[in-house]
Amino acid sequence: MTPFNEMMAGDDDARPPYEKYYDWFSAQDPKRLAAKSRDAEKIFRRTGITFAVYGAKEAAERLIPFDIIPRIISAKEWRRLEQGIEQRVVALNAFLDDIYHKQEIVKAGRMPRDLIAKNEAFLPQMIGVRPPGNVYTHIIGIDIVRTGEDQFYVLEDNARTPSGVSYMLENRETMMQMFPELFSKNRVRPVENYPALLRKSLSAAAPQGCNGTPTVAVLTPGIYNSAYYEHAFLADQMGVELVEGSDLRVVDGRVAMRTTQGYKAIDVLYRRVDDDYLDPLTFKPDSALGVPGIMDVYRAGRITIANAPGTGIADDKAIYSYMPEIVEFYTGRKPILENVPTWRCSEADSLAYVLDNLEDLVVKEVHGSGGYGMLVGPTSTKKERAEFAKKLAARPGNYIAQPTLSLSTVPIFVKKGIAPRHVDLRPFVLVSDKINIIPGGLTRVALKEGSLVVNSSQGGGTKDTWVLED
Repeated sequence: MTPFNEMMAGDDDARPPYEKYYDWFSAQDPKRLAAKSRDAEKIFRRTGITFAVYGAKEAAERLIPFDIIPRIISAKEWRRLEQGIEQRVVALNAFLDDIYHKQEIVKAGRMPRDLIAKNEAFLPQMIGVRPPGNVYTHIIGIDIVRTGEDQFYVLEDNARTPSGVSYMLENRETMMQMFPELFSKNRVRPVENYPALLRKSLSAAAPQGCNGTPTVAVLTPGIYNSAYYEHAFLADQMGVELVEGSDLRVVDGRVAMRTTQGYKAIDVLYRRVDDDYLDPLTFKPDSALGVPGIMDVYRAGRITIANAPGTGIADDKAIYSYMPEIVEFYTGRKPILENVPTWRCSEADSLAYVLDNLEDLVVKEVHGSGGYGMLVGPTSTKKERAEFAKKLAARPGNYIAQPTLSLSTVPIFVKKGIAPRHVDLRPFVLVSDKINIIPGGLTRVALKEGSLVVNSSQGGGTKDTWVLED
């Protein structure tokens, strides 16, 4: 089956969202475009847009490949995506509130109790705790794939600490710098106001009783974290302090950061530190990345932690398999955006099916991310499948499996012109007193021919994502 080509409807016939771009592209000198592509790489290298690869033998810091052909989404397509994303975000927040309080979804028999109680991402310390404004997921990334003209699926939810928004912003800035004429020909919705929207959304989630303008800070694990560039970038763009655990302490019942004028209380902490390292008095006692006592301040309602501790359970891929039930249970409606069909390997019948069909399936760890710990059956060897089958049989509850979808393609710029490559999309959502979905998001592209793995850590790149206005 030929994958759906998002740009072309035929050999020389562009789909409506791409018509103006394709006319422009067809009139360009390939040598000029090749020079622009090299210029883009220089911009990214000069700006320092890199990511770390853990365990790599080569240099730990890598440049994220950027492709100069944008991914374009029509206003009509985006409206449908927006509706589905908002419905899903509302359901996720309601689910998190429920499982840390009454657990009505379990009582109703719509989800197994053990899936929550025995889940390593479930935090018993959050039982009975309500975050300020009752918001658990302040920043969410919903990964979406496309298989046809009107066929979109949610691949996974990123409710813990979704990354990649800095690349979305840099991609747009680079495109506007190199091809300003394109933005006069195409009415593209802006994404560059994201930092201002993020700060506004975080401020709106401040605890009750916060006087004046809330003090916001970004908590980073430090320079050796794979997403440190993004932490520093967002703090700088928002005009707030970037802090590490050693910069913070509890003073008079508030979390405060060290400044040249002494310690200053923080109202909202956008943390990019995992739950386990957040508070050595509550979680890992040897953590040097967090703040001793921060959970006591949080439970007292005197600081907002974004995203709330315990949201990681919504990232769990076994929980993901129940998202149709979760959406319907909390919204009263069927999901607008469907899940990819999923086999839970913890169930004996599903495990037997998966083991018999490994060559056709994608198998993922329930807590995995970044493309690690997964098997892509159609591109794997017989030996790789045999080794993976042993891991699967030993810990079936640690895996889910999905069919190998025929992901849509978008052209990338290559020496010979253009070539189709598979893509996904991560729109970013801000939640406080309202839900704000950024028009577009991060398009990740598998740069290797035929590859379905788009993660930058696995050789993928990124594109600018355009959402057109009507």
